[in-house]
Amino acid sequence: MTISHGVFLDLGSVDNGDLDTRVLDRSLPGWQWFDFSRADEIVERIQTADVVVTNKCVLSRQILQQAGNLKLVAIAATGTNVVDLEAAAELGITVCNVRDYATYSVAQHVITLILNLVTAQPFYANRVRQGEWSKSRQFSIHDQPIRELPDLQLGIVGYGVLGQTVARLARALDMNVLIAERRGCDPRPDRLRFNDMLGVADVISIHCPLTEETNGLFNQNTFRAMKRSAVLVNTARGGIVVERDLVAALRAGEIAGAGVDTLSTEPPPADHPLLAADIPNLIITPHNAWASRTARQACLDQLAAVITAFNHALPINRVV
Repeated sequence: MTISHGVFLDLGSVDNGDLDTRVLDRSLPGWQWFDFSRADEIVERIQTADVVVTNKCVLSRQILQQAGNLKLVAIAATGTNVVDLEAAAELGITVCNVRDYATYSVAQHVITLILNLVTAQPFYANRVRQGEWSKSRQFSIHDQPIRELPDLQLGIVGYGVLGQTVARLARALDMNVLIAERRGCDPRPDRLRFNDMLGVADVISIHCPLTEETNGLFNQNTFRAMKRSAVLVNTARGGIVVERDLVAALRAGEIAGAGVDTLSTEPPPADHPLLAADIPNLIITPHNAWASRTARQACLDQLAAVITAFNHALPINRVV
């Protein structure tokens, strides 16, 4: 099977103009590159393509059915929810993703969020900018808790490559790491029941995929089971957290803080509940935990490897 024509629907979601795209360019004789594709542009752009690369452009059954030459969808991410996998399988279209390309980028982002939350640095820095330090009677402001990592237990939810890397970095900072078992399952020897972990962890970091099982995993009941002094970090998927429940828990002081890098709708509407200005102890970053230059280059390099392997009838990272 010879493939020659590739279309990258949303290159701008990966490349800011700072990456070397030559290895991907060499993977096929011909390419069309689009920084961004609206939903109503996708069908026309992929109609004659042998290979389509997408990061966040959705390829539904209806769209795939109109791509008569399509043989391979390469997802420029690990998550596969943007492609109708059942339809792809029925149509004989191979789907591959990229894996473990942003491990250290995400892990360092998680540790950064944890450090910022437990030291309250962003909140103190904001108060300095607002002039509070200049008006202070004392030389120092320290009325918001500042905690030390060796005193804290980190609960990991999802112990794959990312969860394991975060755990290793946390242990290097003298945190005690607790690994949560899947909710409702009997714990393996090195793990805690999910509900038991909720009650003892000082920091909880989410690294599981968004599935039917994990959708809404962190909700009103979950937050009420956590320590009031605990903080939550989510760099996985927005749907794992019921966002209105998180807002309510933060406002009510049911948990002490949260660091969030991903929301259920991205980009979020201006009236998204987590974007309200009055939510205490909340840090939101714009889904860029994965986006170090090193990680983004690794993503493109791995896409080229996926396409080359497929062209040699030896597909890698195959999902369907």
